[in-house]
Amino acid sequence: QVQLLESGGGLVQTGDSLRLSCAASGRTFSGYAMGWFRQSPGKEREFVAAISRDDGYTSYAGSVKGRFTISRDSAKNTVYLQMNSLKPEDTAVYFCAAARSSSISISTDSRDVGSWGQGTQVTVSS
Repeated sequence: QVQLLESGGGLVQTGDSLRLSCAASGRTFSGYAMGWFRQSPGKEREFVAAISRDDGYTSYAGSVKGRFTISRDSAKNTVYLQMNSLKPEDTAVYFCAAARSSSISISTDSRDVGSWGQGTQVTVSS
């Protein structure tokens, strides 16, 4: 089982940027797809971004495409989410996620998640 610890959330204004980090420990980081999800009060947890286990292929939700960038540094066992041009509707708790199996190359489905971080709050004021 992998342990995930997010950091980098905070309170920003519309148009600002933030970079979230997710440090992984407990098992081999490389070889597993990673992703970010978010959840706002009263809403379901939703997919934000994903990065493949090996070739760096990425996938994004339509609402963040062109503004957010997911990346990974295997040497540091860390996944990042660079968020630019933030909007009030981006306000949510952001969760880092690791795939439940190394056979999953990349996924946008929360049912493929094996480990979740505790979440970090991002608040964008208008």
